[in-house]
Amino acid sequence: MQQRIEVGQMVFVADGSVGVGAVRETRQDAIVINIQNAGDFVLPLDAVRDVHSGKVVLDIARLAPEVIEALRHVHDAESPEFAIADRQDGTPAGAERRH
Repeated sequence: MQQRIEVGQMVFVADGSVGVGAVRETRQDAIVINIQNAGDFVLPLDAVRDVHSGKVVLDIARLAPEVIEALRHVHDAESPEFAIADRQDGTPAGAERRH
């Protein structure tokens, strides 16, 4: 890992993807992350593939089945009106882009 993991950092399953949660706690040998729509999960540090640019990127191959299942449902509760249409910039469908 290039940088230190800190509370509040966003968690991703891949670079360039939409965030799936945030770091809630750091421990000596693990981190606690809150996955949207699923709650808190304790992950061993070897489940983190990379830390950079304020992001924590997970290593999917090292995650427990219950974490993988939670990740499958991260955006289930989003209102279609506000769902992300452009994963590049996070703009909801039909919304005016201001940049």
